[in-house]
Amino acid sequence: MKKLIITIDTEGDDLWSWKQGDAITTNNTLFLDRFQRLCNKYNFFPVWLTNYEMIQDDRYVEFVKKYALEGKAEIGMHLHAWNNPPMYQLEVAQEGAPYLIEYPDDVMEAKIKFLTDLIFERTGIKPVSHRAGRWATNEKYFELLSKYGYVVDCSVTPHVDWKTSLGQTEGSCGSDYSSAKDKPYSIDTSNGSSVLEVPVTILRSHKLFLKTSSAKNLARSIWHAMKGTELWIRPNGDNLEEMKYVLDQTYVSDRDYAMFMIHSSELMPGGSPTFKDERSIEKLQHGDRKSKLLIVIRSQKTKKFALCALKAARQASPHRRQRLLDRVKDRLFI
Repeated sequence: MKKLIITIDTEGDDLWSWKQGDAITTNNTLFLDRFQRLCNKYNFFPVWLTNYEMIQDDRYVEFVKKYALEGKAEIGMHLHAWNNPPMYQLEVAQEGAPYLIEYPDDVMEAKIKFLTDLIFERTGIKPVSHRAGRWATNEKYFELLSKYGYVVDCSVTPHVDWKTSLGQTEGSCGSDYSSAKDKPYSIDTSNGSSVLEVPVTILRSHKLFLKTSSAKNLARSIWHAMKGTELWIRPNGDNLEEMKYVLDQTYVSDRDYAMFMIHSSELMPGGSPTFKDERSIEKLQHGDRKSKLLIVIRSQKTKKFALCALKAARQASPHRRQRLLDRVKDRLFI
């Protein structure tokens, strides 16, 4: 039986439309309990990868702390460099949002420490899992994650090259994961410890998916199949068959998990370009046989699993497994 890891990038409302200087709202926190209860119903364990503006919202803190302390959810960290204190002015040369890896090493560390401490201060729980904002990582990033107690990262997106996603400083861009491993691997750091990288489940495919009979959409589908495309377990309102295909391929492969991802704002009507109204949210979450989300979560071939426990589960020795699990539990619950 495969492990199903459900990850939510938990962040402000519709950051796709956000511009520097705009206020960031967090009203999507009012819509998260429904998703959590859906996970509870089918005995799954969501990982709420939490960023700065969300951990400031008392409503979100009350919600996520409750379920984490009940053992029904995990709180991880998700860092957007542009609004996460301490603030630091980069030399702007491009129109992209800044990546954390663009900042000086001491500023990178200060930002990671600040958010890690704030999550602990607000919830009493020390995060040990992480996903980078805009997916970008480097050697220094992993070294700092290890230093501040993180044991698992899920920022790597196999087959995906983010170099066309610009940063803010001259020549900066996203990470290139086009040749990255698609199975978990250990990243050793200079401080003598390691971080387990658990890549997002993404499949490079040439399979043809026919969505409608229109000539335009048929031509687009054929073009995507010919050039190949990256398929995620990430609902977008029109990719049910693709998600099912990725799950089916995962079940017959030697990979021991599948990773689902979504943004918290995509659970709110109008909180994203993807799910713009109540009808689209109902289609995503409602319990009928056409539901995008429910088909993934209802799968009988998967079992719940906490991202933070995956490193312990992969240790060869039962004694080492238990020691690491105890360490993770000690860090999670104070």
